[in-house]
Amino acid sequence: MIANSQLQNTLDQPHFKIISEAADAMETPCYVIGGFVRDLFLNRVNSKDIDIVCLGSGIALAEAVQKKLPKAKKVQLFKSYGTAMIDTGTTVLEFVGARKESYTHESRNPEVEPGSLEDDQNRRDFTINALALGLNHNTFGELIDPFNGLKDLRNRLIKTPLDPEITFDDDPLRMLRAVRFASQLDFAIESNTFNALSKYAQRVDIISKERIVEELHKIIATTKPSKGFILLEKTGLLQKVLPELTDLKGIEEVDGHRHKDNFYHTLEVLDNICPHTNNIWLRWSALLHDIGKAPTKKLVPLTGWTFHGHEFVGAKMVYKLFKRLKMPLNEKMKYVQKLVLMSSRPIVIAEEKITDSAVRRLLFDAGDDIDDLITLCEADITTKNPKRFTRYHRNFQIVRKKITEVEARDQVRNFQPPVTGQMIMNYFQIGPCKAIGVIKEAIKEAILEGRIPNEIDAAIEKMKEEGIKLGLKSND
Repeated sequence: MIANSQLQNTLDQPHFKIISEAADAMETPCYVIGGFVRDLFLNRVNSKDIDIVCLGSGIALAEAVQKKLPKAKKVQLFKSYGTAMIDTGTTVLEFVGARKESYTHESRNPEVEPGSLEDDQNRRDFTINALALGLNHNTFGELIDPFNGLKDLRNRLIKTPLDPEITFDDDPLRMLRAVRFASQLDFAIESNTFNALSKYAQRVDIISKERIVEELHKIIATTKPSKGFILLEKTGLLQKVLPELTDLKGIEEVDGHRHKDNFYHTLEVLDNICPHTNNIWLRWSALLHDIGKAPTKKLVPLTGWTFHGHEFVGAKMVYKLFKRLKMPLNEKMKYVQKLVLMSSRPIVIAEEKITDSAVRRLLFDAGDDIDDLITLCEADITTKNPKRFTRYHRNFQIVRKKITEVEARDQVRNFQPPVTGQMIMNYFQIGPCKAIGVIKEAIKEAILEGRIPNEIDAAIEKMKEEGIKLGLKSND
């Protein structure tokens, strides 16, 4: 926890002094509250977003502060919410008047009216986010902690200030935030709060898909996201937001044939990949790489459980999942689809004799995503057998080396055949027709198989050869 000297040093920053002076001049009680204060006491990297609450007009206070910050941008006003924001260039200050809220069952958007600091702290989601520090001259640096949030910080607990059932029923987004904070901070969720999560899980239906995805992104971005997803699963929240994952849960045994629990395997893969990438979409690929296994699971006599085609099915499911959650249906979705579809390709190569032809095809299909694909496949090694674990990783090192060698020699990443359709038409004096595609495919296959080099002269000779097979006449 932060020492008093560190606290004082932080509050001695110029913008806090300016806020204090402006608030005193307006005779307006003023406090810094929320995530900034929480992170300050946890001695985490301080948030660049600072929430200021005052007993009066947040907009008026922001305008007074802005006049004292000559380098700050113009105040952004959000009059319908009674808030104002100042971007100082290094910090974003958000001002709001203290308020109290009341909710209807059908919406998580509250009715708001002016209130006291106590009212404002009552409406906070968790005790650790209700901590406030005075900013006026006579209260500067004084901690206001009505719910023992500091104690919960020390005990590493997520707990609601008021009755958790009312808290989550009023605004069910707080349930996802509880899991997210537990995952981000590596905290436990207090028992009554946890029980309320399970009881009110169905309330997430009224949350917009965009806000759900925002919280999922933040969980996936943590150091060990499995913690968040296990909490989501245990409370029933995961079934509501990502049923494709809960469908993977469980081990089935028939006639002595068992398969691994693909839910926990998936979370292990996700954790494995996190030290190697901050790319949120690569992490999504790890989370979704096996979702096709539930619908393709089949018990084959004498063979055991199979999941044939799960990569293809999973890639199709990615589109439906992104569409349902209103996630971007653009190149980001296609990237995840591609990695899910190809997630077993490098594994097969690593387990067999690594041929130049197989590597060329892998490079051709993966293109610029080849490194991410190999990273995903390495994360997919979850065997608990030390010898197998070492062998698989050693094999992938060989695959990486082979990729580098083949790419340097053959340049097939994002490969385009050296001979274009126009060149084929000009040479054989033909118009657009099926023969052009046949010739281009034959050239591509010859290069990928290593029968000819990826060079223009060799490709032209192959073009002539294939044209003769098709009965085309050249202009030679």
